[in-house]
Amino acid sequence: MEPRNSLDPVPSWIPASGHALREVGVTFDAVRAIGMLGEEIAYEVMQFTDFRAGPIVRSGIGERSMYFLLKPGIAAALHWPPGVEVVSGGERGAAFVGVPALDGLTWPLDWRSRPTAESPFVDAVLLQEMAWLRTGCAVEE
Repeated sequence: MEPRNSLDPVPSWIPASGHALREVGVTFDAVRAIGMLGEEIAYEVMQFTDFRAGPIVRSGIGERSMYFLLKPGIAAALHWPPGVEVVSGGERGAAFVGVPALDGLTWPLDWRSRPTAESPFVDAVLLQEMAWLRTGCAVEE
């Protein structure tokens, strides 16, 4: 993992300690993949980017989801394979994703890949391609 000074300054949506809920669609979009599929997609994206993938949050409870944080306004415009979903509020109201601090106790959340000045968000097209690849399907347009 990159040291805390990898971001200068640290984005305001990252809490100073612990973790906090952030509204999806405001500062970032989020795409979720559950379980081993999420781990595999995260690894592929990280490997492809020389382990500078941008913000990927891992949840350590329940279904152990992986949340890929994308530039706002892009996730819903792309088509995702089964098992990968856009986190959005829609008609039911707002949706939130937990974001851990960069340091300290953040359980049950942690960074699988941290945001950096060079990679403030996960590359959405690369994520889409890796998601389709890991589900064993060709990319659908």
